[in-house]
This record gives sequence, structure tokens and C-alpha cells, in this order.
Amino acid sequence: MKGNLHMLSAVDAAAAIRAGHLSSEALVQACLDQIAATDEAIKAWAFLDPELALVQAREMDRIRKAGHATGALHGVPVGLKDIIDTRFMPTQRGTPIFAGRKPDADATIVNRLREAGAVIMGKTKTTELAFVHGTDTTNPHDASRTPGGSSSGSAAAVAAHHVPLAIGTQTNGSVIRPASFCGIYGFKPTRGVIARTGVLQTSVSLDQVGCFGRTLNDVALLADVIGSFDPRDPASFARPRPAMLAGAGAAVPVEPDIAWFDLSFNDRLDDDARAGLEAVMDTLGARVERFPTASKLDNLIAVQATIHEYEFCQHLAATIEAHWDQLSETLQPVITRGRRISKDQYEDALAVKASADAFFTRHFNDFDAILAPAATGEAPAFGTATGDPVFCTIWTLAGLPSVTLPLLVGENDLPVGVQLIGAVEKDDRLMRTANWMQTTLAAEA
Repeated sequence: MKGNLHMLSAVDAAAAIRAGHLSSEALVQACLDQIAATDEAIKAWAFLDPELALVQAREMDRIRKAGHATGALHGVPVGLKDIIDTRFMPTQRGTPIFAGRKPDADATIVNRLREAGAVIMGKTKTTELAFVHGTDTTNPHDASRTPGGSSSGSAAAVAAHHVPLAIGTQTNGSVIRPASFCGIYGFKPTRGVIARTGVLQTSVSLDQVGCFGRTLNDVALLADVIGSFDPRDPASFARPRPAMLAGAGAAVPVEPDIAWFDLSFNDRLDDDARAGLEAVMDTLGARVERFPTASKLDNLIAVQATIHEYEFCQHLAATIEAHWDQLSETLQPVITRGRRISKDQYEDALAVKASADAFFTRHFNDFDAILAPAATGEAPAFGTATGDPVFCTIWTLAGLPSVTLPLLVGENDLPVGVQLIGAVEKDDRLMRTANWMQTTLAAEA
């Protein structure tokens, strides 16, 4: 194969490598060339060793030529958010506190990637401790804008065609929001589908792993590969996972029923994003049912913040105590606020979270998906902040599978995503609905 190999989707690249039409070495070299040409401005990578990437690629080519089994991502390069442990690469968590840190073992998801034949390309930049203080990564569409966070480098690397796939995490809006800002697909499966062992824990109740790609099939394939049970993760469940790639390629048996909630914070939407979402709903017509604002849903924003900030301070207490002066002035006030949350307040918030989980279980008896904004609009200006995550908060709190589709363009010709949310452990149905929606909208364009 010739041409712009770095532009290939993961599904197409894996198929070409398995068929012997493309070598992993050629694909990885093309991606490395793209990184060399563009990353000085984008700054997506926290660690990149080109020779180490090529060594992995050559080994994948040797395995295929020897006639051994090949995996679902055989020879395909993948970027990892720099809070995911890797034995042979540093994991520095977006802070000088952990500069040069080398873990003793790979995270569970890294083991899954290696089993599938993926090439671990390197570590993508994250905000400080995967929380509020931004990194220096810029948006590939406009260097004066943020790529979002906290999975900043993962989203930017995929959007800039550095890698076809990257992995991030979401505790509030850290996969869906940057995917929206960068004009790519972001997918956060049901909480518990992907084991978090070996990933920096900032909130045991809320942390979830997600996927970035440039097609719906790509993020579905990546989620299938890295999904697994791990008894060391309290959220991980020991039963079969939904077949997400199969769902993304399936036809809907009947046209889906989709809900839209008129939440009080919808006034944070930019005018162009609101107009785009209204146009989407107009096109889908009777398939979308609108629900008026519900205070119980609005209140979940504060519930998520209580759980997130309390657990962050608990999980990272030793780091906070030992390295206070090395924490940013952005993060320090959040920690101070989190330390004031009482155990009773925290436990009350967990109880409300449980009731929200039950509410959505009932809701999805009647609906295939919820339609929502992925972000407030186009990516905001580059700086220490990474954009408002409010349109992801409720669904993350409830552990619902969520996907953002790069369907809209804002007034400055920058991407704006449209989010779909599905029922717990019905990720395959969400993928099917997402495929139906983007196909329907394209047919009407």
C-alpha cells in the first residue's frame, strides 16, 4: 500500500496488515513522520521513542510472516494517556511530582492491547493528575484553542493523524468533551466494561476508561479489545461484554426512540451549537421526544462534584501532603474545597448517585438513547482551563455508555460534537443507534 498511510482507519489498517498488503513498520513510520511534522505545535506526546515503536512494529510483522495468529489490532499504533501504567515507558501523570516514574507492571488495558497485537506508540499528555489544570497541548484545528481535557493529548493525537487510536479516561467529561473539540469520535463504555487496574485512581466511584478514533467502527473495535474483567477493580464485572463493533455495523430493527432533556444548564450552550442541535432534532423529527427540565437531574451536577472532589482528596492524600508546593494554583483551591466535604455529605451523594442509576435503568425501558450536547460548543481559547464538562457530568455519574459524533461545525468552522447516551451494558445498542443517526442525518444533508 502507498499514499497517506497515517490517514488509515484502525479497522482498515488492521485488515490490510493481516492480509499482508501493509506492514506495521510502514504504518508506524508514517505515523512517526506525521508526528515529526506537526507535534512541535500540537505537543500531544509526553513520551515518544520512535525506535521502540518501530521495534514493536517489526515484531508484529515477523509474527504475521511466520504464520502465527494475529490479533484484532495487529500492528496498529495506539496512544495511551499518561496516567496508564507501562513497564517500558514512563508514566508521569501530567505533573513534575511523578517525573521519570517507571511502573513495575503494565495496566490491564495495556496487556489487552499487547494481546491484540497493538503497537504501544507512546504516552499522550494529560492535565495535572487528570484533573482541572491544563497541559500545553493545543487543538490541531486551531493552535489558539484548547483540545479539551483531561485526555488532551489522546484527542489531539488522533485528530492530527498521529495515531488512528488513543485511550483516555473520563471522571467527568474527559473523553467526550475533547473528542468534540477535536472533531473525532469519543466513546466511553458502561462503567465496568473496561478494567481500570494500573490507571491512576482519582475517583473509584467515577473513573472510567474511554476511546478515541476517527470512525465509529474504530472506537467500537478498541473498546472491544480492551474490555475485560479484572477482580482487582471493584467496578469491573464478571460477565460477557456487549459486542460493540458488531453493534456499530448492525442495522436497527426499528427506528430508535430518542430522548432529549431540557436541563437548566442548557443555557450554557453557544448559539451555534444550540442551532446545530435543533437542526439535528428537526431532521430526526418524531424519533426525538423532549422532556422538560427536571430539578432532580440538575442537582446531579453538584452530586458528581462532591464525590469527585472528596475521593480525589482521599485517594491522593499522601501525594497532596508530600508535594503541596508542586501542585498548581488551579488545583490547590479544588483540593481545599474537597477537604471540607464531610463523610456524611459524601455518603449522601453516593446515595443520590445510586438513585440516579435506578432512574436511568427505568428510563431506558422506553428509549434507545438520550441525545445531548457533547460540549458547550467550539473549543474555547487555549489556557489553563479545558472547557466546561457539564454536558457529560450526569451520564458519567451514572456510568452510562456515551459516544460523541463529529457532526456539527461552529461559526468559526471548528468541530462541534453531538452526544448519544445509552443504557448500562447496552453499549452495542448505543453503537447501533449512533450508526443509524449519522447515516440518517447524512442522507438528509
